[in-house]
Amino acid sequence: MDLLNTLVDKGLRRELPTREEALAVLATSDDDLLDVVAAAGKVRRHWFGRRVKLNYLVNLKSGLCPEDCSYCSQRLGSKAEILKYTWLKPDEASQAAAAGVAGGAKRVCLVASGRGPTDRDVDRVAQTIAAVKEQNEGVEVCACLGLLSDGQAERLRGAGADAYNHNLNTSEATYGDITKTHTYADRVDTVQKAHAAGLSACSGLIAGMGESDHDLVDVVYALRELDADSVPVNFLIPFEGTPLAKEWNLTPQRCLRILAMTRFVCPDIEVRIAGGREVHLRSMQPLALNLANSIFLGDYLTSEGQAGQADLDMIADAGFEVEGTDQVTLPKHRVDAAAAAAGCGSHGATGGCGAHEGGGCGPCGGSEAPAASSDEATAGPVTEPAAEANEARTDLVAVRRRGAGTDLAPNA
Repeated sequence: MDLLNTLVDKGLRRELPTREEALAVLATSDDDLLDVVAAAGKVRRHWFGRRVKLNYLVNLKSGLCPEDCSYCSQRLGSKAEILKYTWLKPDEASQAAAAGVAGGAKRVCLVASGRGPTDRDVDRVAQTIAAVKEQNEGVEVCACLGLLSDGQAERLRGAGADAYNHNLNTSEATYGDITKTHTYADRVDTVQKAHAAGLSACSGLIAGMGESDHDLVDVVYALRELDADSVPVNFLIPFEGTPLAKEWNLTPQRCLRILAMTRFVCPDIEVRIAGGREVHLRSMQPLALNLANSIFLGDYLTSEGQAGQADLDMIADAGFEVEGTDQVTLPKHRVDAAAAAAGCGSHGATGGCGAHEGGGCGPCGGSEAPAASSDEATAGPVTEPAAEANEARTDLVAVRRRGAGTDLAPNA
């Protein structure tokens, strides 16, 4: 297929595909799906080999968020029966993190629900970062605390944070349909603040909320323009008790096409399969490792993932290997460019975290939206959701009842 040959060549050169090419990937047939995976796999292996980075989530504060994000089980007015608790103490968070590190994770993602941290919250998280790093040698720490105020990113970096996560989630054109209490521009601003502070910027998307192919392409192009080091791709978990509980718009095949499109647009960036992979990819998860070079290990924020050992077995059985703490995630040219921009060797060396799961992580994102390019900017997005639809597999949506905030051992 000429399209795939063109996309592979562009991916190996770090050249941006056209929007028409990206849309064509999403429009490929199931008959061509293995060819799409194989082509995107060539790009993934060129930049990342067969390594898979493991990341582990620690939910520092669960539920009771004042924001109204429609996808989130922790949102204002959510009736989802999730765990609710206030801030974990630093030693509690460090113990939770240690379980993930013992399971093979090289990055710990510290997440707290809420619009954004107060200065007191930043002090609290700084203590937690110190505890995690002191007790878990070599671990990377990513914070995900919502919208940042001036100076907070610098304080987190000074405390030892390596990265900051804030997801754009969907296109600028449709952002107002999922959230009213903050804007797409707010999200972009926070990503830019993290970048400017020398933190590795992590920002991703949520697929399956009824968006069009144009929306998916728009948000992935915006993420590339923001120069995120890591792009987590979340697949909506339709929690009962949230406004999007009936949105079952994904099939395993569509999920693979979305990951392939993301890889072609972001060839040398850490692409992570984040929340919802167990629900929507199901038995097709091993194929997705040919597209993404990073996953979360074990459970998510408010939902359960598959057993940590099952993740490790899947990686090994698919012929991949877990990335070690002595290995640098991103290609050298990205590490060098980030180091030059930040005036040090830390930013961009490792990639980021993406802590959504259909269960939310506070408003993950930032301010001035990057302008759309090409004809799509003036034509406007197609508003019809994709015709594909998955059967409702509510049996696969399990609320987290173990790990952080409970007396039960975590899943790692």
